[in-house]
Amino acid sequence: MLVASDGVSVPDAMSEAQSFEEFFETEGRTLFRRFCLVTGNRHEAEEVMQDAFLKVFERWERVRDMDDPTGYLYRTAFNVFKKRSRRASLTLRKTLGLVEHEDAFAAADARSVIAGALSRLTPRQRAAIVLTELLGYSSESAGEALGVRPVTIRVLASQGRAAMKRALEGSDD
Repeated sequence: MLVASDGVSVPDAMSEAQSFEEFFETEGRTLFRRFCLVTGNRHEAEEVMQDAFLKVFERWERVRDMDDPTGYLYRTAFNVFKKRSRRASLTLRKTLGLVEHEDAFAAADARSVIAGALSRLTPRQRAAIVLTELLGYSSESAGEALGVRPVTIRVLASQGRAAMKRALEGSDD
């Protein structure tokens, strides 16, 4: 800030640009040391610190006017740390096989088989199956949607399930 001849403070573009650098110089070493304790790893602490300062820098116009920019920096750093930890944990679980991997080809095959079995049903049976089984409608709601009684929906769905079972059992051969 510069002080004008009348005693009023005037923002100086150079001091505005340097204020983030000053903030970094003031807080960087302390944040790094504290995150070395949190992470137990100097490299990870440095990564967290850099990511946090980058996020603060991107929002510096708003952050510098906050009551506690240092508090914002620490919240940001802890959020970065938590996100990295969750990502690392998920990667570890996937690597160790603790998370089930979806087989995209098997899922596509299953959809194809189901679509084929549905195509063999009558349009009314197919509608009853889709409404009650896939969309979760009650037989009353499905009946209203199709303009038939709920008992008709239950009969159509039962017939459709039986026909699909026969078709699916026949496709296993």
